[in-house]
Amino acid sequence: MKELIRKRILVTGGAGFLGSHLCERLVAQGHDVLCVDNFYTGTKRNVAHLLDNANFELMRHDVTFPLYVEIDEIYNLACPASPIHYQFDPVQTTKTSVHGAINMLGLAKRVKAKLLQASTSEVYGDARVHPQTEDYWGHVNPIGPRSCYDEGKRCAETLCTDYRRQHGLDVRIARIFNTYGPRMHPRDGRVVSNFVMQALGGEPLTVYGDGSQTRCFCYVDDLIDGMIRLMNAPADPGGPVNLGNPHEITMLDIAKRIVELTGSPSPVEFRPLPVDDPWHRKPAIERAERLLGWRPHTALDDGLRSTIDYFRRALAADELGDEFGMAADLAK
Repeated sequence: MKELIRKRILVTGGAGFLGSHLCERLVAQGHDVLCVDNFYTGTKRNVAHLLDNANFELMRHDVTFPLYVEIDEIYNLACPASPIHYQFDPVQTTKTSVHGAINMLGLAKRVKAKLLQASTSEVYGDARVHPQTEDYWGHVNPIGPRSCYDEGKRCAETLCTDYRRQHGLDVRIARIFNTYGPRMHPRDGRVVSNFVMQALGGEPLTVYGDGSQTRCFCYVDDLIDGMIRLMNAPADPGGPVNLGNPHEITMLDIAKRIVELTGSPSPVEFRPLPVDDPWHRKPAIERAERLLGWRPHTALDDGLRSTIDYFRRALAADELGDEFGMAADLAK
């Protein structure tokens, strides 16, 4: 049996939705994990169950400022990821992606650490290629209301690639597609959390456009597995790797699935499409399959049931309030 090499791992944005699941998995594997978060959209509640573990440490810090620690690996997840949150303070969103990447890459260079950059499918914009492959350059509006996030992440990818070229840094870039599961922010404006919260509250499910636009949804456990596989791949893939579920579904169909799974009487309410909202989004994951031996396995209904159960329990315990950061009320 191969002995575990215990690593010191920094996770920025570690108290957020994806970050908390990543911290949990890395601690379970026996690593020492430093979770860094400024609690803008993350919450201590997401990592409260880890605080008594000797392998886990929580630090309040904003990645737009330098951080001086000794670590072996960095997962850079820090950045608000939903339109409601990243559009609230767009200048800070860009700073978090760009200055945050500069600071984390500088740290990685100093201590010779391996770095995984959490990028996004948003770098493809309103794609003219379907499904989206890693060699597609995207179709992004550089001055639209979403550009603070889209272009910030694109710039972070540029920085990562240039640090690889110029300094020989071992950098992995994960282009993350829509992910859902327990610990999603309840009011982040994203599809699954929106629909589940509306259905559980007996409110109309707000579908934008006619509901025929499509998305693909990856359950959080599968996504975290992909990220860890990418970090641990023996060779630097040399470029971005898509991580997401290629099963495509329309917005109207997923609204109907959630109504059915919650047993809600909620109707569907149609609203105008937001500016620059992409019509289709689907990852081509052949690269992840070939390089990482990875593909998602959780069926959509199984993942939705788990997510619905989480929100039901949290609502019953009144746990979806102020601890979800200063941005919690933006979507009300």
